[in-house]
Amino acid sequence: MWTRFPKRYLIVILTFISTFICYVERVGFSIAYTAAADAAGVSQSSKGTILSTFYYGYACSQVPGGWAAQRIGGRCVLLLSFVTWSLTYAFVPLDPNRVTMMVLARFLVGVAQGFMFPSIHSVLAQWVPPHERSRSVSLTTSGMYLGAAAGMLVVPSLVKLSSPQFVFLAEATLGTIWSVVWLNYTSNPPQSELPKATTVTGFGEVLLLIKGGHEKIKGEERNERNCNRTESIPWKIIFGSLPIWAIVVNNFTFHYALYVMMNWLPTYFEQGLQLSLQDMGSYKMVPYLNMFIFSNIGGVIADHLITKRLLSVTATRKLLNTSGFIVASLALIALPIFRTSLGAVICSSLALGFLALGRAGFAVNHMDIAPKYAGIVMGLSNTAGTLAGIIGVDLTGKLLEAAKFAHSDLSNPESWRSVFMIPGVLCIFSSLGFLLFSTGERIF
Repeated sequence: MWTRFPKRYLIVILTFISTFICYVERVGFSIAYTAAADAAGVSQSSKGTILSTFYYGYACSQVPGGWAAQRIGGRCVLLLSFVTWSLTYAFVPLDPNRVTMMVLARFLVGVAQGFMFPSIHSVLAQWVPPHERSRSVSLTTSGMYLGAAAGMLVVPSLVKLSSPQFVFLAEATLGTIWSVVWLNYTSNPPQSELPKATTVTGFGEVLLLIKGGHEKIKGEERNERNCNRTESIPWKIIFGSLPIWAIVVNNFTFHYALYVMMNWLPTYFEQGLQLSLQDMGSYKMVPYLNMFIFSNIGGVIADHLITKRLLSVTATRKLLNTSGFIVASLALIALPIFRTSLGAVICSSLALGFLALGRAGFAVNHMDIAPKYAGIVMGLSNTAGTLAGIIGVDLTGKLLEAAKFAHSDLSNPESWRSVFMIPGVLCIFSSLGFLLFSTGERIF
């Protein structure tokens, strides 16, 4: 049975598990550190600084990650990423009073994980045929949301039953197990597994598998693969491309909203709505579970529209990106209005779910326009997303500190209005930019 199971499916499944584990780690750190920091009397502003340190390291390694994946292969770089952050968690104690150590450790984890997504997209571009890319990327990235949901569900109980430090050890164990499996069960793609597709005018390079001309294709693929190792990267063309900037801007907005929600939603539930994460039970994981569902729905819809030729690649990417971001913007702006747990969970679920739907637009688009440089473009795009994390998480901490001074505590809805208004407005403007400047056609 396993000999007939396509290797590319195993690759996609393992990359899905990798994003799942990494987002268990990110949400887990936010919850475990917040619990430890609150017990130590750390201020909201200081918590924001520690939480945002990860993104400084993450930003530093995005473009180098794309370059490394291009030169030595995404498989090796992804393995190195997992081993590095797992070892860091295995040996670093969680102590909010040792600020320097926490900053350095969190920075190192950010650097290590920064290599992850450029490597994954480089691996998927090698293994996955174009007509399966939307579903494959959507499934892989949906692991982030399922991981965040699992973290929200499980980590508060781990903290209560054991300790915040135990969360570190559990996450290091998960990372180590995945690294062993990836090392033993994956490889670089053989010539017979390399993606093959033909271009149909107006529908990009995402439709039909080529059935003839096998020997010619193999020769062309071999030449292209060799060129990937030796050709210089067209940095000037990349930085001057408006479609690439459309991807970059939308990635910035997506991650600004995601990281603010991921790092501060637990605080909003506990201090804004006066709820206990422990008492909320499975309620608290619904927003991230919704992201998982909507991300995969977006991928299936995109591939259906393209393969059935109902819409061009360009129209499909614009439709899903715009509809996802506009609905998300409305939900984000409305979120502080709802003062019950049910209302807040529904509103945050709509916001995060439709953001995930939008990923079937901008997040796959770099594979449409630059499949050969997918890792590089993803590195640039994710750098912008990481800067959004640095700005959004730290700025939110400062906004809440100022709101706490103005309103005595954070239970006043006015304390949170600007926190959710900023990503809501960004969603509107970035979706308009994607409508104007994006394309689904290969430009490199």
